[in-house]
Amino acid sequence: MITLSLKDLAVRRGDRTLFEGLDLDVAPGEAVSLTGANGAGKSSLLRVVAGLLAPVAGAVRFEEGGQALEPAEARARHLHLLGHQDGFRSGRTAADELAFQVGWCGGTVEAMEAAVRRLALGALLPLEVRRLSAGQRRRLALARLLAAPRPVWLLDEPLSPLDSHWRAEVGQILQAHLEGGGMVLAAVHDPLPIPARTCPVGGAA
Repeated sequence: MITLSLKDLAVRRGDRTLFEGLDLDVAPGEAVSLTGANGAGKSSLLRVVAGLLAPVAGAVRFEEGGQALEPAEARARHLHLLGHQDGFRSGRTAADELAFQVGWCGGTVEAMEAAVRRLALGALLPLEVRRLSAGQRRRLALARLLAAPRPVWLLDEPLSPLDSHWRAEVGQILQAHLEGGGMVLAAVHDPLPIPARTCPVGGAA
């Protein structure tokens, strides 16, 4: 199983230090909520873990069975990032975009069909992505995580566009992911609907 370790991380944006000296260890089966003011660096921290942003200090380490993994390989094989931008092309159908993302991430058609059922997306698949609401797009993005299973989930405000029903449903999905040995690192303003440790990020924005 994969473990994640962040040591003495520091991140800057322009001439401002968002945070520094951040240490965090995340084990299989654990969820961590990143909390802090708007602009404190929660989303930036997720991007650092995903390899999309370089820290000015510190290190991100992935291990499997006590052995260090090469970061690029770990990110390519073991990590999902669900950010504010879902990466869908708005003029293509939901079906085409989901199939592309699932295929890119190594998922199967059978797993994709199961994810579509789990997230009640069947009626939405023929529609162009631009016709979907924010909550529907978020469910479509979450389907990729189910259809191409990877242990490390990095989630940026995963519940924000969802109504109460789908927040509860996503809570069940997150809990099942943890029970299967996965981990969740989520930037949040609203509490996650599952037990989660809190990691404050940055200071006042």
